[in-house]
Amino acid sequence: MPRPQKRLAGDAGPDKKGLLGKRTKTEDAGEVSAKVENSSPQKISASKNSVKKLSSYWLMKSEPESRLEKGVDVKFGIEDLKAQPKQTTCWDGVRNYQARNFLRAMKLEEEAFFYHSNCKEPGIAGLMKIVKEAYPDHTQFEKNNPHYDPSSKEDNPKWSMKSLILF
Repeated sequence: MPRPQKRLAGDAGPDKKGLLGKRTKTEDAGEVSAKVENSSPQKISASKNSVKKLSSYWLMKSEPESRLEKGVDVKFGIEDLKAQPKQTTCWDGVRNYQARNFLRAMKLEEEAFFYHSNCKEPGIAGLMKIVKEAYPDHTQFEKNNPHYDPSSKEDNPKWSMKSLILF
């Protein structure tokens, strides 16, 4: 049975998926310049405690209400995630290049907001955490799946997915 479609926020097409916004960067204070009494710049090393890491948050959207795509209901909401074993799922079916690149950029332990879109009450429905790095999306190779991509090859897959857990 095909997996339900989940979408990354920011893209409105039925087969297109996207992210809203960009992730923040990590700030590293490894070496800094400082002026001393003789006014000549000198390099000093910052302690590990002074390294400041900015958090990365992602917005991942999905449609919690039924919608048929190629004869398959692709609904997936927060309640569906709660019903999954260990409240963990793979985020498959992403078929937008920019969204795919954002998906690949997500790192382990980063957090994502679960966003309900295309429904009566759109908005953030929960918080998730990335629990597995990007890996090939198996739905691109399944001919009966609404996310099948005949141009994608198993030895060089186009599309990726991530595994996430609700918390």
